[in-house]
Amino acid sequence: MRSLPYNPDSIIVTDDMCDHNGHMNVNYYYKVFDSTYTSFYINELGFDDAYMQKGFSTFTLEDNIRYLKEFKEGEVIYPSFQLYKSNKKLMHFVGILQNKNDELAAIFETVLGHINLKIRKVVNFPEDKMEHLIKVCKEQADISKLPFDVKLHIKSINE
Repeated sequence: MRSLPYNPDSIIVTDDMCDHNGHMNVNYYYKVFDSTYTSFYINELGFDDAYMQKGFSTFTLEDNIRYLKEFKEGEVIYPSFQLYKSNKKLMHFVGILQNKNDELAAIFETVLGHINLKIRKVVNFPEDKMEHLIKVCKEQADISKLPFDVKLHIKSINE
């Protein structure tokens, strides 16, 4: 399987990540996903401290994780991500974890809402931010076609 367009560093499963079953605990799947797409979110999409100082951020509205293969202590995890879809108020990320054999071990999806921090409500992205997100979505879709169905759905920009 080919990885998705954004490829952060690999991670080695440590003993403290494992549970009584001898494999990585489900809590760490989420932590791996969350911690590895953050640099893409901040550096490439521009959701940095300066953006927050303007009074805006994003909140997670929904997550979905599918566990397909286990990771055991000492194994290497290869995460990758794609900004799958965006509209005037929402972003839909898809992430995968692969093992050393390029086998799909987990699929992660998250939907984030654009938040005005003063009123703590979902609001439209500024026009320039929305255009950038749509551009990134298109570029990444041209690079990578998902070999699985997504579970979460948001309306497209035209809906």
